[in-house]
Amino acid sequence: MKILLIEDDTKTASFIIKGFKQEGFSVDHAQDGEQGFFFATSQEYDAAIIDIMLPKLDGLNLIHKLRNQNINLPILILSAKGSVEDRIKGLQIGADDYLVKPFAFSELLARIYALVRRAKSVENLTVLQEGDLIMDLLRKKVFRAGKQIELQPKEFALLEYLLRNKGRVVSKTMIMEHVWDYNFDPQTNVVEARICRLRDKIDRPFEKKLIHTIKGLGYILEDKN
Repeated sequence: MKILLIEDDTKTASFIIKGFKQEGFSVDHAQDGEQGFFFATSQEYDAAIIDIMLPKLDGLNLIHKLRNQNINLPILILSAKGSVEDRIKGLQIGADDYLVKPFAFSELLARIYALVRRAKSVENLTVLQEGDLIMDLLRKKVFRAGKQIELQPKEFALLEYLLRNKGRVVSKTMIMEHVWDYNFDPQTNVVEARICRLRDKIDRPFEKKLIHTIKGLGYILEDKN
């Protein structure tokens, strides 16, 4: 998944970014409200985490601007302001959830999963499947035909993105934006290299292939009968 973090405190931001990257997420970080607004209106994200006390454009006004532009991005407010009035105001202005600092990363992660699950109306966000390929997001395990397959973190993140878009062609640019960082070098061949490694583990040992190249367009994960 791809997360937008809008947080001006460097220690908090570093803690959150490290945690999400260890979970295989891609994270774009904005240090002020104006930069956050630019990111949110120019890129696609699965969810956003927004602090209230931001320079240039505070979090509440940022959320208000996003909702006025019909940006339906799931938003979690992360703030040291934890009174009932603060929480009510944040939710009324358009946030979907509110978490008070200090916080446990495990709770933040669980809340983000819940937001995305509700937003995408997915019955079971923690398990993704196509044919005999199964990904368990909570246990970080992948199985094909009942056999467990060991994946590196980026391989896991790449396969997760392909599974979330199963049956749909995704371009190299789309993969870079969602699996790697915002400022990723588009000239690198790392996408092709990771796809090749993923095929070695997911497809090569099995008769039926799931990852297909669509020449000139990108890749598609599909169980073609």
